[in-house]
Amino acid sequence: MGIIAWIVIGLIAGAIAKALTPGKDPGGCLVTMVIGIVGGLLGGWLGQLVFGVDGVKGFFHLSTWITAIVGSVIVLFLYRLVSGRRG
Repeated sequence: MGIIAWIVIGLIAGAIAKALTPGKDPGGCLVTMVIGIVGGLLGGWLGQLVFGVDGVKGFFHLSTWITAIVGSVIVLFLYRLVSGRRG
């Protein structure tokens, strides 16, 4: 159940990360969803290490959402670096 919670958080965090980071993204809605899910999972993993928050019990904790958004911003930044070199 923890992974499903992080996927849901990741979808929302991906949209927030895309809104927070300026610039044109080389991807559409599907890419944003994938970045959000990967970033949410990364943020969830980091959140468990740093804050010790469980994905299911910590769904409504502020630290859960902050780590998911930060993870999504990191993944979005890395995606922009990789996709910028291809084009």
